[in-house]
Amino acid sequence: MIRILVLHGPNLNLLGTREPEKYGKTRLDEIDRQISALAQEEGILVETFQSNSEGTLVDRIQRALGKFDALVINPAAYTHTSIAIRDAILSVQIPTVEVHLSNIYGRESFRKNSLIADVAIGQVIGFGAKSYLLGLLGAVGYLKGEGVSDRGIPAESEDSKPLSQSESGKKPFRVGKETGNKRGRSLQKVSRGKMLKGENE
Repeated sequence: MIRILVLHGPNLNLLGTREPEKYGKTRLDEIDRQISALAQEEGILVETFQSNSEGTLVDRIQRALGKFDALVINPAAYTHTSIAIRDAILSVQIPTVEVHLSNIYGRESFRKNSLIADVAIGQVIGFGAKSYLLGLLGAVGYLKGEGVSDRGIPAESEDSKPLSQSESGKKPFRVGKETGNKRGRSLQKVSRGKMLKGENE
């Protein structure tokens, strides 16, 4: 059975009250409940974990080796600063999906740079709490060799071109607002006939 670890970074324990205009009103425990419900539907095992500490998150990533098949991580502010988390992901070589509640490319300039993006198999941004669910489905689809979950269009279809071929032979994916950087020039469709639009926050 597929096992996926979902990691929440700093300040996400305050969701629901922290800047709801940017991050929404959904609390973290509700997001975890939605993740668990989706995992049950997909027939997979999921564990969720939140920490405000960079070192604790690094430790948790390291301990995932040999226990989990994929990671879904919202590094939050560490997205832009943590070489340690980036190196931990590289070290364990576990397929990782980066997710964000808001569209980081539509926000302050310092938030537009992700140190995690180039070591992740895909990125889901700007869909609020649903970013986690889309990221989870993407991870499941990737592990099954589909590129995306069977709830969306398979990566092999004409409507869903992969960004590039990964070294493992599986196809990375990206969901979110188109950007000017190299990894954001081509976006995959995740619903038939139309692109999902992210929040520009």
